[in-house]
Amino acid sequence: MMRVMMWFILSLIPAVTLANVYPLPEKGSRLIGEVQEHVVAQGDYFQTIAKEYNIGILELMETNPGVDPFLPTVGSKLVIPTQMLLPDVPRKGIVINLPELRLYYFPTNGKEVHVFPVGIGRVGRETPEMVTKIKSRIPNPSWTPPASIRRDHLAERGEVLPRVVPAGPDNPLGKYAMQLSHGDGSYLIHGTNKDFGVGMRVSSGCVRLNPDDIEWLFHQAKYGDSVRVINETVKISSEPDGSQIIEVHSALSKSESDVEREKVVSMKAGVVKFISQEGIDSFKANDALLTQNGLPVNIRTMDDSDSITLSSGIESAASSESVTNESEPSASL
Repeated sequence: MMRVMMWFILSLIPAVTLANVYPLPEKGSRLIGEVQEHVVAQGDYFQTIAKEYNIGILELMETNPGVDPFLPTVGSKLVIPTQMLLPDVPRKGIVINLPELRLYYFPTNGKEVHVFPVGIGRVGRETPEMVTKIKSRIPNPSWTPPASIRRDHLAERGEVLPRVVPAGPDNPLGKYAMQLSHGDGSYLIHGTNKDFGVGMRVSSGCVRLNPDDIEWLFHQAKYGDSVRVINETVKISSEPDGSQIIEVHSALSKSESDVEREKVVSMKAGVVKFISQEGIDSFKANDALLTQNGLPVNIRTMDDSDSITLSSGIESAASSESVTNESEPSASL
């Protein structure tokens, strides 16, 4: 019922977005952006706020646990997650980190990164990890839903999907699509004809962007550009100023029964080594791993002489509340 209600409310919102562009950090750093605060006004709810800052609704919920996404208290302050660590992969082309529901685009100028919220595959139709490239770029795409999706659609909704959905306002791919080389070519990065689903796990495996975002990205990305899809729940960085930063996101649920369970973060050897090194505040590290609020946290042990800080509000936000937690593409959507 909550999911149905959210979809209904999101459908009432016009899709107007503004790209988040960050200068690339200095050599040796992975930290970009600054945390912002939003004072809730009358009529605000999470989806309107998410669209204002061009972030995903789930990441806004992640950084503001316990707040009603439909009825946030007027006058209260919300943390806007516009500070983050870059994923620990080459800074080229398109990088999508599934637990973040974010797409990073690195232009060839090597000076900046563009960050967009994305919708990814729902439970049972997960977007796979991959290292691939753009196979084709398709304006005004038609959609040929695979047989598996037609079967599921009939079973779930009692409706028969046509074998081909032509370009136009009823096409769920929106106005632009980029086909990936991975597998049989059924995975796309595409737009949408709906005003919901971006920043959520609702697709059949494809990566979905807001209409304005995919239009911009479509005209920047080129045939053959690198596309890397990763599943990095914990990001770490030893910064040039001595900060030891960790950013933890909730792990992706693997089944419907996992959704309400506490999510245990699986840590790679490099993360274990990072939080076990001398000079790390184990209490801060454990809190970040338990809270999983998606905000960068400095877990270096501080003394009275230390002056290393992240942007305003990040420490209090991280510790305020713990939560456990060119033809017709045949595409998964």
